[in-house]
Amino acid sequence: MGIIKTKGIILSGHNMGDYDKMVTILTPDLGKIGCAARGARRPKSTLMSATQFLCFGDFLIYKGASSYNINSCEPIEIFYNLRLDIDKLTYASRVAKIVNDVTDENQNTYRILQLTLNTIYIISESEKDLELILSIFKIRLLSLLGFRPIIDKCTNCSTKENFRYFSFKDNGFKCELCSKQDKSAIKISDTTIKAIKYIVMSEPKKVYSFELSEENKKELKLISKIYLNECLDKEYE
Repeated sequence: MGIIKTKGIILSGHNMGDYDKMVTILTPDLGKIGCAARGARRPKSTLMSATQFLCFGDFLIYKGASSYNINSCEPIEIFYNLRLDIDKLTYASRVAKIVNDVTDENQNTYRILQLTLNTIYIISESEKDLELILSIFKIRLLSLLGFRPIIDKCTNCSTKENFRYFSFKDNGFKCELCSKQDKSAIKISDTTIKAIKYIVMSEPKKVYSFELSEENKKELKLISKIYLNECLDKEYE
């Protein structure tokens, strides 16, 4: 296999030897790949800037025996503000960890990469509530992974009105009558219901274009946390 040109974001990395790094890159068409960056830790290495954690860049890579190798790379966006704010960096790291967990090699991860970049950008460049960003990200990501919640009808009786609850057993909204027999269902407000619908249905670049009250943020946080943990069978914050 010859040289491959791709874009990608660094999801994680660790040092190898005295000067090398192994990085995990999320790309749009190769999926999540491991890449060796030889000499990337040398002070004057041309690979240093683009192989930083959460850097988005252009990469020229080639396939080795057990991993890809970076031939050259150029940063497109390093999200500098993340490195100045520990809270922003913490939430961006949570996003990267989840994405790292749910992606693999040889996947078409264009839409997941798009969501990841949009999320990291909002965290870095805006003052939007970090918990709200993370809640939105979780629900949108699950929708892309095949866990899209049922939002247009009751998951039990199929009525299209009077939604009052979110069911984790049946992955979506339930009316008040059907929820009485579902111990997994949590009552939520009309505003939170509308927010979940918007997150699932909106255009990719507009998914973060709304605000919520503190009470509705708490509801959305609870729904997104439990839903993510249930769908992925793993405990996330």
